[in-house]
Amino acid sequence: MKITLDELQVLITVVDTGALSRAAEQLGLAVSAVSRTLSRLESKLQTTLLRRTTRRLELTEEGSAFLEQARQIIEAVSNAEEQMATRRESPAGRLRIDAASPFMLHAVVPLVAGYRARYPHVQLELNSNDGLIDLLEYRTDVAIRIGRLKDSTLHARPIGSSRLRVMAAPAYLERHGRPRQIADLAKHQLLGFTRPSTLNEWPLPDRDDMPLQITPSLAASSGETLRQLALEGAGIVCLSDFMTHRDLAAGRLVQLFRSRTLDIRQPINAVYYRNTALTARIASFVNYLAEHWDANTGGCE
Repeated sequence: MKITLDELQVLITVVDTGALSRAAEQLGLAVSAVSRTLSRLESKLQTTLLRRTTRRLELTEEGSAFLEQARQIIEAVSNAEEQMATRRESPAGRLRIDAASPFMLHAVVPLVAGYRARYPHVQLELNSNDGLIDLLEYRTDVAIRIGRLKDSTLHARPIGSSRLRVMAAPAYLERHGRPRQIADLAKHQLLGFTRPSTLNEWPLPDRDDMPLQITPSLAASSGETLRQLALEGAGIVCLSDFMTHRDLAAGRLVQLFRSRTLDIRQPINAVYYRNTALTARIASFVNYLAEHWDANTGGCE
């Protein structure tokens, strides 16, 4: 049978108080319970720790040696508990975050300075993978995923959502004209994704009032690449608010078909494995991101 912390604490309290009755009072136990605990501890160790007389208790040589170790164990556990309590109040340690490059650049990076000012003991490690990754393989604590989740082994904490809009740079519209009807898009340079095809569904109604499926004139795998192409006047693009709201506010990009745009939003989730405890540092980051989500999207409607 293994020795328990309660048994060690009883021994220490008996020695420190000098009597079973005083130890029992301090521990909130019956004297008989304290006596049985000491006997059980000695039985486990197969040695006598205390000599009991009618007047006093006296440690044996073995008892003195064991008491020193017991005190160190109890102190170590107490220190560990204090450290965990401190971490709960002030998160600390390394936090590995993964997100697609556009989200990392436009939604996470602007928040880093504020987050670090609030949680100075958390050491951030930011990684960008545009595809889905195995969190364990990549040693990732939390990943940010955009769109519907499919992996049921992951626990998800919703952060918010980001609306999709169709837009173009003023320079492109000056050269090619502004499309007046949705059907006019067929005559324009359309920027889209290489895959999956669902990313080329634009929030504009087709003839059946379903989201418009476009065939890109120029395709790229990264939303940030498409954003840069649009800013350079290469064509019309459909992107999410989290990465374009500053461009729209500054006039670098102009929304098209504002009144006809469907309210289609991409869900944003922070994910981690179900069998992983949500540590204080993960919770601190996820909560901070959710708290500042409106700022990340510019409050666009």
